[in-house]
Amino acid sequence: MEYSHSDAELLRQPIGYWSWAAYKAVVTRIQSTLAEIGTTQPQWWVLAQIANADTAKTRGEVSRLLRNYLDSGADVMESEIDATIARGWITEDAEGRLGITAEGRAFYDKAAALQGELEAERRAGISDEEYLTTMKVLQRFIHNTGGHAWHH
Repeated sequence: MEYSHSDAELLRQPIGYWSWAAYKAVVTRIQSTLAEIGTTQPQWWVLAQIANADTAKTRGEVSRLLRNYLDSGADVMESEIDATIARGWITEDAEGRLGITAEGRAFYDKAAALQGELEAERRAGISDEEYLTTMKVLQRFIHNTGGHAWHH
């Protein structure tokens, strides 16, 4: 790969810009690819939470967990949970527990395979060691600037 600047010049590049540019590229690619199969990123998050849960999660638990993802907010997550139910991918019982339907499981499996392809695309030419270093450095930037971010 050809980089934008020499190593010496890269050391003077602003992390704010490059982390934003990486965010924009990654999230845009994920969202546009999920849209091609007929879903949104928040609907994918909801499906993943329900499909991978050891025990049934309530609407409130899922909404509280996901509302901070990309600053979605509680209203967006409630709406996306409703949309996922309306699509027939998940159900909600009287206590608010969410369950995945057969149709939802089939769609989840399709979307999960696609997410795996996107992850491989993003990680092409990046070793596990480089990825780990990147994740730790980004978390240090967040910590050093008094930010709060955590992914379960």
